[in-house]
Amino acid sequence: MDLKEVLDIIDFIINDAKAAVLATTGKDGVPHMRWMTPAVLQGKPGAVYAVTSPKFQKIKELEKNASAVWMFQTRALDQIMSVKGMINVIDNPSLKAEILESLGKRLSMFWKVSENEMDFVVLETVIEEATYFQPMRGLKQTVRFR
Repeated sequence: MDLKEVLDIIDFIINDAKAAVLATTGKDGVPHMRWMTPAVLQGKPGAVYAVTSPKFQKIKELEKNASAVWMFQTRALDQIMSVKGMINVIDNPSLKAEILESLGKRLSMFWKVSENEMDFVVLETVIEEATYFQPMRGLKQTVRFR
């Protein structure tokens, strides 16, 4: 499985489930998990993108430890992709516009919990390792990219 195949599977799962779980390391050293609305952007291979407020706790966690894990799963739980990588926090108007075009209609929960809907940053997770599961078929495959 190459990186394009991994991203294609992630994109398929996102289109099915609309959300995924992001885990970062909390200030106490314990993993902290939360539901997010991710996207794979065409023309930007090798990464998963999401948005967050620069005021949210995960930004402080990522400043101390940028390592993170995503878990993507179909609604039927027949395909699961776990992705490990490093997160870059990006405040770039061009990338933010691209993310809004891709994710905008699926960010209703984010807009409800964010104080200012235009005050957001992009989380870019550069994929280092991916593990793909198909539990009903007994399939598990891990690939490393960096």
